[in-house]
Amino acid sequence: MTARAHPAGFLSTAVLAVGAIGVVAGCAVSLWLLRDPAVEGAAGLGFWLLTLAIWLAAAAVVTRLSAFEPRSPGWRRAQDLVIPLLFGAFVLYLWEVAVRGFGVPHVLMPSPSATAARFASSLPVLAEDFVQTFIRGVLPGYAIGCGTGFLVAVVAHRFSFLGRGLLPLGNFASALPIVGIAPIMVMWFGFDWPSKAAVVAVITFFPMLVNTLAGLAAAGAIERDLMRSYGATPAQTLSKLYLPAAMPFIFNALKINSTLALIGAIVAEFFGTPTRGIGFRISIEVARMSLDMVWAEIALAALAGMVFYGVIALLERAVTFWHPSFRT
Repeated sequence: MTARAHPAGFLSTAVLAVGAIGVVAGCAVSLWLLRDPAVEGAAGLGFWLLTLAIWLAAAAVVTRLSAFEPRSPGWRRAQDLVIPLLFGAFVLYLWEVAVRGFGVPHVLMPSPSATAARFASSLPVLAEDFVQTFIRGVLPGYAIGCGTGFLVAVVAHRFSFLGRGLLPLGNFASALPIVGIAPIMVMWFGFDWPSKAAVVAVITFFPMLVNTLAGLAAAGAIERDLMRSYGATPAQTLSKLYLPAAMPFIFNALKINSTLALIGAIVAEFFGTPTRGIGFRISIEVARMSLDMVWAEIALAALAGMVFYGVIALLERAVTFWHPSFRT
């Protein structure tokens, strides 16, 4: 017997749809009003009351949408994607309205629309900066730092005295500021991308080392005794027991390092770089008071970091699908 849908469910969905349409219409109206020179920079009380009403309606829509519990995994994934996108879009809307409604000077805070226009008109420059910073600086340094940290952690787990000696050094090195490491690497490796990759390798080495050591030590005593009872070799124990147990820790380090690597490469470019790169462009455009280009570079770095993190998260899901965090 097929169960009937409850009328309250249709009513709730209809209310949510009407609220979403109202929010979109209100946003469109307020942005249209800002095209009037008499409103932009001198918005009155009525305009801000409209903005407040739109904000309250948007908060109600997002809250109601997040309260839904879809049964289909596909709908749940769509919900997890749509809610952050809606929230981010509304934050950008409030930013646009606040900057243009209060008449904030362009040299202090450009609007998102101005930043988007500058982003679109500067794609060749942004592409060149992306290649210099991310492709040439972040990726090689990330691979070297994470790979070396992983290999050293495997050796340190095999020989416990090495692990006890490296962890204090790791804690010390992780506290070193990037602004202290970057000038030294520039002096050692020059102004081009090798010095930026060296900075990235240094700051990503120890998070991988510490997390991998913790993951290799996470295997239980019963599992270790079972491998010994089977007469497994150290290599077999490593591949069949220790590494699978350490995978969640390793991917945790990879995700942490994905953001550290980008930050390290950009900061290192402030201390010497060719005439390209995200960090170089930010420092130059700030001196020129061209804040829209600065925010365009920030948006480029944010997009690159989010995509990089997302790729690693997808790889983690594919490798550690057996972990309880994904099964539930």
